[in-house]
Amino acid sequence: MQSRNIRRLGPKDKLAFRKLNAMFGKAFDDPETYTGEPPSEDYVSNLLSKDHVIALVSLQNDEVVGGLVAYELQKFERQRLEIYIYDLAVDEKHRRRGIATALIEHLRDIARARDAWIIYVQADYGDDPAITLYTKLGTREDVMHFDISVEQIFPGQKPH
Repeated sequence: MQSRNIRRLGPKDKLAFRKLNAMFGKAFDDPETYTGEPPSEDYVSNLLSKDHVIALVSLQNDEVVGGLVAYELQKFERQRLEIYIYDLAVDEKHRRRGIATALIEHLRDIARARDAWIIYVQADYGDDPAITLYTKLGTREDVMHFDISVEQIFPGQKPH
């Protein structure tokens, strides 16, 4: 196996950020969302400098073969932190090699260092590989997810 390492992106990692988004677009079969309107260099720098934004990449010979984006959330009801995995993917050619698990383990190290209470993630019904991975690593909870538009929608009207 070629040399692989996992590292957290920082404000100077604009190229790796763009490679990560391209890999997400391909892995999720949604390139328009991830590369259609790329954020500015200043936006990327600012985003990656935020302590609560955790972007990890798995690299093989300077190519992004896997990645994870998570957000640290300060809880309201108790003095504790939770970490939410927002995106996690591995390039199709590199799957079934433990990369996703290694990314989550790296995030666990960060979570422990930050004294986080839990890491959580959601998976879509039908995404069996993700469900299998998360079941192996954690406890499943069946919940509902709702997208609420920021624009007021009237009966019969569709969101933009």
